[in-house]
Amino acid sequence: MTARFITGLLIAALAAATGAAEQFPPAQVKRGAELFAANCAVCHGERMKNPPWAIDLATFPRSEPQRFVNSVTYGLGNMPPWGDVLKPDDIQALWSYVVTGDPGN
Repeated sequence: MTARFITGLLIAALAAATGAAEQFPPAQVKRGAELFAANCAVCHGERMKNPPWAIDLATFPRSEPQRFVNSVTYGLGNMPPWGDVLKPDDIQALWSYVVTGDPGN
């Protein structure tokens, strides 16, 4: 019974994560793409994949939006804090772009 319960939770979590990518308005994703190009692509790469010195955002856990917000706001490791530069709505737009994925892929 425990295995079924855990499997059910995993399926529900996956469904929720999949649905999350669909709930972002296209304008928000577009704004996130613009912010990413202007502020993030230098380190994270134009397509968010395999940057030599920064986290690969294509593989960032979609189930950890607060981790993303905290990392962008306060910085982490080599990443500087952006909380004084980007508004919360900007950071949410960046998250929507990261979750939705680069439309150029």
